[in-house]
Amino acid sequence: RPRLMAAIDRALQGHDAAATFAPRLALDRRVRLILRRLDDPVHAAPRLIGQAFDGTGQYARELELETARIEAEAREAGKSRFLANMSHELRTPLNAVLGFSDIMRQRLFGPMPDRYAAYVDNIHEAGGHLLELINDVLDVSKIEAERYVLTLERFDARELVSAAIALVRVTAEDKGVILTAMLPSEPVDVSADKRAVKQIALNLLSNAVKFTPTGGTVTVTVEAVGPYLEIVVADTGVGIAPEDVRRLGRPFEQAGAIEQRRQGTGLGLSLVRAFAELHGGRMSIDSTLGEGTAVTVRLPVAQVTRAAPEGGAEIIPLPVAGGK
Repeated sequence: RPRLMAAIDRALQGHDAAATFAPRLALDRRVRLILRRLDDPVHAAPRLIGQAFDGTGQYARELELETARIEAEAREAGKSRFLANMSHELRTPLNAVLGFSDIMRQRLFGPMPDRYAAYVDNIHEAGGHLLELINDVLDVSKIEAERYVLTLERFDARELVSAAIALVRVTAEDKGVILTAMLPSEPVDVSADKRAVKQIALNLLSNAVKFTPTGGTVTVTVEAVGPYLEIVVADTGVGIAPEDVRRLGRPFEQAGAIEQRRQGTGLGLSLVRAFAELHGGRMSIDSTLGEGTAVTVRLPVAQVTRAAPEGGAEIIPLPVAGGK
């Protein structure tokens, strides 16, 4: 009744109005009533025209959508709780595995047979890979839930890219891939999230080394282009087919043959894209199948230094009180 009376009042004021209600003798059905005001010069008082429709089907569809929305929100909340719990439950034993295997790798309590030493190296490598996967899944979950908050700091982008290069250099040398960096001689000052920028560089370099065969090269370039920080990682690897390029950047999307897909999870580029977009930037991929790939990330985070004008001073007009 309140909805119906409100619709009548709105229609009397000259606005289109509608109300949905259940008939008293058929509470399982819904009636859709549309009201319009009709001004008749013969009658002083305004009149209303009403059109009634059977709205049961539409109401049922709206109810299904609302139920689906509530269920989706409940599943999302459950997923968040599950990931939070798994973060603790998985990281705690993994840290123990990595710590004890590292002690054994360093032979702190004495020598061990070569065969066991190889097993320990495999355990440590597998544990590190699993920990990285857990961190990636948690980052993707936070970004999808819009809960990842950027912590902006001012720093030299060259330092983070150099740190990422150091992390993948051993893998590149073991695989026989030549890793080179083209960094400017002057500092590249940016205001961004340090962890996100380092993750961008590390993910791009890891992917490039992973999919570049022995004897290939991986080159990373860093430069400031106006207000943009530009990071480019180019390789001479297997390349990506045009139809796959459009899919990459979404979580768990992978390209290439089955052997190539087994080498990753499809989260690396999706995190790069997400971190770039969180900074207001973008990621682009340029690739030729069988020749190589170049991934470019542009972030509007570079600190532009204003050059001093000729003459050594700059006159800045100040507003005068009263607007004069």
